[in-house]
Amino acid sequence: MKLVAVSAGLSTPSSTRLLADRLAESAREDLGAQGHAAEVRVIELRELAIAVANHLVTGFPAPPLAAAIDAVTRADGLIAVTPVFTASYSGLFKSFFDLIDPDALTGRPVLLAATGGTPRHSLVLDHALRPLFAYLRAAVVPTAVYAASEDWGSGGDEYTEGLPGRIRRAAAELAALMAARPAREAPEDDATALERRLSDLRFD
Repeated sequence: MKLVAVSAGLSTPSSTRLLADRLAESAREDLGAQGHAAEVRVIELRELAIAVANHLVTGFPAPPLAAAIDAVTRADGLIAVTPVFTASYSGLFKSFFDLIDPDALTGRPVLLAATGGTPRHSLVLDHALRPLFAYLRAAVVPTAVYAASEDWGSGGDEYTEGLPGRIRRAAAELAALMAARPAREAPEDDATALERRLSDLRFD
């Protein structure tokens, strides 16, 4: 199975990349426990920023960008992680997904995540990211993960679920959808086949 994580972090090191790595590793472990070997690839949009801008203007992707788009559209599961800028996803994140064919992610299992400086921006997951991937008709897992700066040093307590717990829960949901996804014969098969299988899944 091919698991692709897209990170729109701009800094080095990046908390956005760190969250993408942890989600991907947790999902890979869950898939392995179910008997599915997963090949993980992380795409750093920061490295493709100029190519993304040029493609928007010219309509022609440079080879590294074309390879990234191909990896996303061929993935069995996708993790999409963005930093929060002005209470929404970053412009680079949106620009990249603007280049994806609107039908390419139909029925594809997707885990959404975001990072920000304050917990107040966590609503970006439901107000910005979910509508974007609903338009793309992806099969978004129930749990999305938001990591504020303070979350990285907190493991949670008996009353709250910390960041590690949210990562494990979201990754397990993604792995379950990927494992349940039928063999893909044509793009239109994804949505109809997953609709039949989603009703059988139960997440603890």
